[in-house]
Amino acid sequence: MTIDYARYDQIRVELDGRILRVTLNKPEKRNVIDDDTNRQLGDVFQDATFDPRVKVVLMTGDGPAFSAGGDIVKMQRKIDDPGLYYRGIANSRRLVFNALDCQKPTISKINGDAVGLGATLSLMCDIVLAKNEAKILDPHVNVGLVAGDGGALIWPQLIGYARAKRYLLLGEFITGKEAAEIGLIAYAGTTEEIDAQAEKWAHKLASSATQSVSGTKMTMNVPLRQLAQSLLDVGMAYEGLANITKDHQEAVTAFQEKRKPVFTGD
Repeated sequence: MTIDYARYDQIRVELDGRILRVTLNKPEKRNVIDDDTNRQLGDVFQDATFDPRVKVVLMTGDGPAFSAGGDIVKMQRKIDDPGLYYRGIANSRRLVFNALDCQKPTISKINGDAVGLGATLSLMCDIVLAKNEAKILDPHVNVGLVAGDGGALIWPQLIGYARAKRYLLLGEFITGKEAAEIGLIAYAGTTEEIDAQAEKWAHKLASSATQSVSGTKMTMNVPLRQLAQSLLDVGMAYEGLANITKDHQEAVTAFQEKRKPVFTGD
């Protein structure tokens, strides 16, 4: 099956030999993941699975950030019309499952801050590298939302519940260097170091025994896939409830007014 990667217009997708290079390429918006981008990210993991030319996927961001996550400015639309949120659930579920189900090994190179869905997208990959100073965070609670789109799934499995609850409930960031030290990611270094290491690992995987690597990955992902089946719908339902709270509206309003939100618990 031959895939036409030229059809992608929300992300840059290039087949470089046996490496599929995927780049979030809206640097002027800090590579926010809107609905269209979300859909295409889900597509690319599926395309990689079925394209025999692809042996490994290498993902990164263009510009100073990996991804700022969801577009907070557009969150007002989902507050005004909650149906937009519910219709977007299918995209979010599909992205998580397609990332976990992709039979080719995936590498994420966090070249700058990875926030919210941007962090989740990275952490769902098999091997994650980050700049020492890059901030990795899931700040859903900071904007009056629930970390229901995958954060509550992946963080505890990587660093344990005690540490995950600290970062997800407090909405705090962790640097790439710290993330590598506690096992949230595989490697941290300077820009030059993570570039070199990502290329080294990508080329090694591209020349490895494809079925062996794929089978090992899919076996290790079984618990994650099972958890995703039982956890994602609950998390997204809770996030849907949070979407219509006064606290979430306050967070969006405060962002637009460039001030700190004042939450009341409503």
